[in-house]
Amino acid sequence: MKKLKLLTDIEESYTELRYKTSWPTKGQLIKSSIIVLIASIIIALVVLVMDICVNGLMHFIYGLK
Repeated sequence: MKKLKLLTDIEESYTELRYKTSWPTKGQLIKSSIIVLIASIIIALVVLVMDICVNGLMHFIYGLK
């Protein structure tokens, strides 16, 4: 009985992915990927600047070389 339920679930999942899901076009996928890439670079740069500032502050406070 459980095997039948599992097979039914797999079949329903396949049907939903195949016929009911709206997949992005190649152009939409490329645009979204570029936006994610740019956002990741900006966030990395912000973290880098914050790290440099905190590092400089710690060197100033503790007189590290």
